[in-house]
This record gives sequence, structure tokens and C-alpha cells, in this order.
Amino acid sequence: MAHSYFHAKSSAKKFGGKLEDYLPLHCWFDESKSYIAEAQHRALRHHSEGIFMAEKIFGQIIKNSVGKEIPVRIVGEQHMLEDFGFIPTVADWLLKIPLEPWMYKKAKKLSKTL
Repeated sequence: MAHSYFHAKSSAKKFGGKLEDYLPLHCWFDESKSYIAEAQHRALRHHSEGIFMAEKIFGQIIKNSVGKEIPVRIVGEQHMLEDFGFIPTVADWLLKIPLEPWMYKKAKKLSKTL
């Protein structure tokens, strides 16, 4: 799915309530589009660790507008499954980044006393 709105609409259909119940969570996953408006933005939050980060921010459970308690993890998993068809790990993303020399060169000393 290309937009948080459609993820939230899907969540409301699947779990009940209104799309506004889920929109903040889905917007959080897609907020990294503000850094890069390409699919690579997903590398920052669209993975299993991102789902657990969402739990830390939103809590383990959200209560929708009809009073139903929905696990944040399940909503995060739904977001990943709709985008990819599976839930990637951080390693799935990082192993696809080509190494550049600046990434692994030894750092220069910051002072003579170190």
C-alpha cells in the first residue's frame, strides 16, 4: 500500500472501529518518507524491530472507537504484510546496503591523549 490512510482503512475493516483509530500508528511507520520519498524509507521502521519500537511508543494495546482492545504488534504486522507479504528483519535491510569505504575506515583520534 502506498499511503498510511489505506493501511488505517484496512485496519478498521479488519479490527473494527474507525480508520482514525489506527492512522497515527500507520503514519508513524511511514513518517520516514519525510527523509526520503522513495521505498528506501521503509528500511528505518518497516521491520520486526520497528514493530517492537511502535509498541514502546504507542503501548502494547490500543483501544479503538468501539472499545475493542487491539495489540499494536498485530497492527504493525498487518502494515508489513500489506507492504511486503512478509515481515522483514533489520538484517534483511542492512545486508542489502552496499558497503562504502567510509563505512568501515578506522576513525581518526580526536585527541593526542587517547
